[in-house]
Amino acid sequence: MPLTADQITQKLQAAHAKDPDSDGYAEMPVLADTVLRCAAVLLPLTWFNDDWHVLFTRRTDRVESHKGQVSFPGGACDEGETTPEQTALREAEEEIGLLPSDVRVLGRLSRMITVSSYRVSPIVGVFPWPYTFKVSGAEVARVFTIPLNWLADRHNYWEFSMRESERSLIAYHPFDGELLWGATARMTVSFLKTMELL
Repeated sequence: MPLTADQITQKLQAAHAKDPDSDGYAEMPVLADTVLRCAAVLLPLTWFNDDWHVLFTRRTDRVESHKGQVSFPGGACDEGETTPEQTALREAEEEIGLLPSDVRVLGRLSRMITVSSYRVSPIVGVFPWPYTFKVSGAEVARVFTIPLNWLADRHNYWEFSMRESERSLIAYHPFDGELLWGATARMTVSFLKTMELL
């Protein structure tokens, strides 16, 4: 039986209670000798064909970083933004035209530090399907979804340790020609584990 939006919210809240972090950007610890920039992404869920689907984007080859990679809508926080939700919703609107008023925020996952020195807050939200996206051609090459059941199938991804790092690398098998790996794959697996689907 698929999880309801309310059940997803409850699981996110329970995980947050066990591992709480700041509700905003004011108190973000940094690693020694490393300046971490604040960022947030939206992990967008939508329901169709009797399953939850997760929305991803593929970045263009013209963006400054992570060219051509699969990612969630998101980016660095702007001056004046005090919560990751503000950042994630603004970026989703700028990148793919997903209006904040069309997103029901369900909660957040634990923050994640990326190799590009961002401390990223993943925000989970639900949006209606079908949806008419207005894609920023400068940043986004494609918008697509992957069924949550496919992402939760342990045969569809592999995880292995990197010798010179404490973190592991996660990569999914290609889906519809797209390769999900790196930080976005780690956030996806983190969400699946929080939902107790892995």
